[in-house]
Amino acid sequence: MSVLLEAEGITAGYGASTVLRDVSVTVDEHEAVVVLGANGAGKSTLMSVLAGMLPFTGRLAVDGVELTNLRPDVMLSKGVSLVPQGRGTLSAMSVLDNLYVGAVSRRGRADIEADIERWFTVFPRLKERSSQIAGTLSGGEQQMLAIARALMSRPRLLLCDEVSLGLAPVIVQGLFDTLRDINKESGTALLLVEQNAELALAIASRVYLLEVGEVTSTGTAQEFRENDSIRAAYLGY
Repeated sequence: MSVLLEAEGITAGYGASTVLRDVSVTVDEHEAVVVLGANGAGKSTLMSVLAGMLPFTGRLAVDGVELTNLRPDVMLSKGVSLVPQGRGTLSAMSVLDNLYVGAVSRRGRADIEADIERWFTVFPRLKERSSQIAGTLSGGEQQMLAIARALMSRPRLLLCDEVSLGLAPVIVQGLFDTLRDINKESGTALLLVEQNAELALAIASRVYLLEVGEVTSTGTAQEFRENDSIRAAYLGY
């Protein structure tokens, strides 16, 4: 597989506070990769950089082409879409209008309508609530909508920032099953930032461990599952 996204030597933060220090990650075409780490490790900061939302120093490339002066619309045009932490819906708009906003960079009404029906099939609760205001949905429904909206741009790489946060286990399992299907059936690459390590490792092929803003370990999901210290710290056994 060819490298889809390559981040090399990324340093970033907020004001005078440096959060990421010399972080390097790659995601291949059709691959699922997870970034593990405790609260405050810099995982969401990394996702903000990769989505074009935060200035950085270092190198960021898509398909081997280095990108500078990044903005979210630039990354979206390159096929990189973000499901942000904290649901990420447009709370004052309806479910249907949220999906249309997700397709704002596209042309072709018929194709957009077809994709809306596709995600309504994957997330039938959204179809039932298509006219409902997004801010009145349950937490799980809002997360479904955030994922569907991000997928409306037909991304090649879906960035998922803590999609399980604050949700009931049965909802979380369903969301991860959907992400696995999206990766396997559609070929959409995934980069997951996730504290639910067990579910994330079940769908990822490779793992980066981020600790205090630095990548301290990387390997296959199987290697991480077999590592005693990783199991104790992140899997709870």
